[in-house]
Amino acid sequence: MRILMLSDVYFPRVNGVSTSIQTFRSDLMALGAKVTLLAPEYPHPPSQPDDADIVRIKSWAMPFDPEDRGMSWREANRWAETIRPEDVDVILVQTPFFAHYLGLRLARRLGVPVVETYHTYFEHYLHHYLPAIPASITKAIARRFTVSQCHQVQAVISPSPQMAEALRAYGVRTPIEVLPTGLPASCFAPGNGAQFREAQGIAPNRPVALFVGRVAHEKNIDFLIRMLPRLRERVPDVLLVIAGEGPAEAHLRKSVEGAGLSANVHFVGYLHRTTTLLDCYRAADAFVFASRTETQGLVLLEALAQGTPVVSTAVMGTADVLRGVKGAVVVPEEVDAFAEGVARVLRDPELRAELSRHARDDAARWASKAMAERMLKIFEHVVESDEPLTEVVTS
Repeated sequence: MRILMLSDVYFPRVNGVSTSIQTFRSDLMALGAKVTLLAPEYPHPPSQPDDADIVRIKSWAMPFDPEDRGMSWREANRWAETIRPEDVDVILVQTPFFAHYLGLRLARRLGVPVVETYHTYFEHYLHHYLPAIPASITKAIARRFTVSQCHQVQAVISPSPQMAEALRAYGVRTPIEVLPTGLPASCFAPGNGAQFREAQGIAPNRPVALFVGRVAHEKNIDFLIRMLPRLRERVPDVLLVIAGEGPAEAHLRKSVEGAGLSANVHFVGYLHRTTTLLDCYRAADAFVFASRTETQGLVLLEALAQGTPVVSTAVMGTADVLRGVKGAVVVPEEVDAFAEGVARVLRDPELRAELSRHARDDAARWASKAMAERMLKIFEHVVESDEPLTEVVTS
């Protein structure tokens, strides 16, 4: 199977889309597929050199978010002209911007099908970046945009049943396959929590609650900050560690300082996925999460894979991840209830140990190789069928 992936984001830009692309691509290649990835070039090179089948396109900074890049249409099209029909069986579009339209153009020329992964719940994102426009209008724009794009491809991949249901509610009629991103084996390699605590100056016995993710407004980290004073009443020496980078960091630092929480919050920035991030997960006593916009919630699985108990709300994709999980405590997005849930885990070593024992088994159900095998079957069906893919929406 010859797969062409197109994306407007990839490492060194750190987010869930980059992680998903890397995971699926690695497993698909291990299964014998040839996977070419086209992605933006960034000012700073990735920590690991690209392989020969990653094509980087010159890009420019996006004005509304300097972390993101816009690819050069001219250079991308110049490269696209070199692609022959025998080079590609299927195109997988990973983002709905430049990559989407380049994918459609290539598909028409090559006569191959297009599958698109819907990673992002855009109706809950746009108003953070267009605050001058009423949220009702940005939601309507996002929905119409999404429906239009989904109807231009042969199949849509949704990381969770909840996102698939949202797309159907919008009016999307394109067949949807639910296929979450799996966890690679590297996520289960035990991190060194003691080493992380020592490096960060965190006392060995200090209770640590951890958030990992893009430090962006849509992640609802503000709620965790508002919850922290109530948690501190129950666990006075608690430390909330925030691992990640993003556009909301300055705002959050100001909120922490204004609330007098500086002694209880520690920002550690970006951590390498296969080394220091694993150490960070392992150093925490509880992983806390309250995002409302996740199409999956990979960080929950990464925490569970390290044996770190999770305390989280269950909204959109996180509801699917946490269904039937024994290594997590599900709480509502309510300050006192959330604080009490975290405090129970931090104060009760026996409960914490029990949750930790279950956590790795919970994460093992999401092995990435099996997900890649399912993706190959989707591609094979789309390529071989003259008719649209028969809809199968599964969890």
